[in-house]
Amino acid sequence: MLSPLHRGVTTFIMQGFNLPQFCKIVEHEKITVAYIVPPVALALAKAPVVSKFNLSSLRFMHSSAAPTSKEIIVAVNDRLGVPIRQGYGLSEAAPGVCSQRSASWNAPIGTSGRLVPSMSAKFVLEDGKEAAPGSEGEICLKGPNIFKGYYDNPKATAEAFDSESWYHTGDVGLADEQGNIYITDRLKDLIKYNGSQVAPAQLEDILLGHPAVADVTVIGIYSEERATELPRAYVVVADGHKGDEKLGETLQEWLNERVSPHKKLRGGVRFVEAIPKSNAGKILRRVLVEQARAEEKEKKKGGSVKARL
Repeated sequence: MLSPLHRGVTTFIMQGFNLPQFCKIVEHEKITVAYIVPPVALALAKAPVVSKFNLSSLRFMHSSAAPTSKEIIVAVNDRLGVPIRQGYGLSEAAPGVCSQRSASWNAPIGTSGRLVPSMSAKFVLEDGKEAAPGSEGEICLKGPNIFKGYYDNPKATAEAFDSESWYHTGDVGLADEQGNIYITDRLKDLIKYNGSQVAPAQLEDILLGHPAVADVTVIGIYSEERATELPRAYVVVADGHKGDEKLGETLQEWLNERVSPHKKLRGGVRFVEAIPKSNAGKILRRVLVEQARAEEKEKKKGGSVKARL
């Protein structure tokens, strides 16, 4: 919001997102740059209503708040001829960390760009050691824009910084040889299957490549029988497809052929009308986690009643 004002260009701010209204504004006002979030990119890639509007004035779009998958970035560009650049930041970094600034938008696709000036980053493993170059780890930051601490909360501040004053973001990512940073997941969202880590975002990106999937979220479901978490997909079915048992099995098999054994959808597939998201477009995984726990409780309750009968 501040960048266009700083440059002195006309800016349109929507009070709430509505896809047809967004497309209408772009067409009527000849919008050249749009700042969006991943769910908007997904809608622009797949929603039929988009074809009714002329969005040719767009030069590029900038997406943040959460990672946008390579599949969606490519799909938007194929459909609209508009590249999507990404950035990464958080309030504790006031707020910018890195941004994709290259004129060559597709080199490479999916990155959140390089660090802003005067900022340093490292990627740390669970044991506190620094990850090998090109390997995933928790993103830790240093720089003049990093906050001093949480207001009136010394405990949270102490937990956020290590002994060398690196701020631990709780986000998982990696950097390539050119210094481009990729955000892969949140630490708290990682699924642990038999000791191996599974990143929901990776499975979601793959599933979005299936024509029957309009939207999807993957969460971990704890199995008492196996004493581990199992990846489960919650899928919004695309137009022209039916969310039934057959499609669920098809999606499981389709994904399982494309991932390592520990990343298979052992928790199954569930179909929902919509993926719960915040106003900022972030997926509210906890809502689905709570829903799944409630379902398991009901299942146990039903099982115990049946046993007594």
